[in-house]
Amino acid sequence: MAKNQKKYTQEFKQQLVDLYNTGNYSFPQLSSEYGVAKSTILGWVRNLSPIQVSETETISMKEYKALQKKMRDLEIENEILKKATAIFAKDR
Repeated sequence: MAKNQKKYTQEFKQQLVDLYNTGNYSFPQLSSEYGVAKSTILGWVRNLSPIQVSETETISMKEYKALQKKMRDLEIENEILKKATAIFAKDR
């Protein structure tokens, strides 16, 4: 991380994402008003905007990616356990 890179709170990031999602603000408007780079705001919008997963549930892209990673890890563990079971079943 760069020495003079600013750190923003999660609440501030979410506030800008919410403002963008209302449709009343564009990236350039938010960038000039709050002094944050357009590309930074774009990244926040991609990661923090809600995704509708069912009629009653929404999650953020960040949470979605974390769930995907966890699912991949569990699939790998499952394959390892299947192979171990086959090895131990052969020995009997």
